[in-house]
Amino acid sequence: QVQLMESGGGLVQAGGSLRLSCTVSGLNFENSHLSWFRQSPGKEREGVACIDRRGTSTSYADSVKGRFTISSDNAKNTVYLQMNDLKPEDTAMYYCAASAIFLDPWAKLVAGGYQYWGQGTQVTVSS
Repeated sequence: QVQLMESGGGLVQAGGSLRLSCTVSGLNFENSHLSWFRQSPGKEREGVACIDRRGTSTSYADSVKGRFTISSDNAKNTVYLQMNDLKPEDTAMYYCAASAIFLDPWAKLVAGGYQYWGQGTQVTVSS
């Protein structure tokens, strides 16, 4: 059974930082695309960052480039999202997602390409 468990969300002031973690079990970690998505009430789920198999390549949404960094620790089966210079518009439920299927570059930040999802962790940024 594949399980993804997020942690690290919380309340932070604008300009602050948070680090999200996602531990993956039941999945061949090194052969997966691992990504972070976020969703605010009334909005579609948005791809934020992706790290490919073996952590050799990353992709980011334009809205977070230069502020967020995705990384992975294969030994711990964990993917991280370091979020710096947070803004109120970053407020959302953040979800970890994994794909066991190879994803073309255009699909890495598209929710439909992912088979496995965590329950989410809330990030709230106050102004």
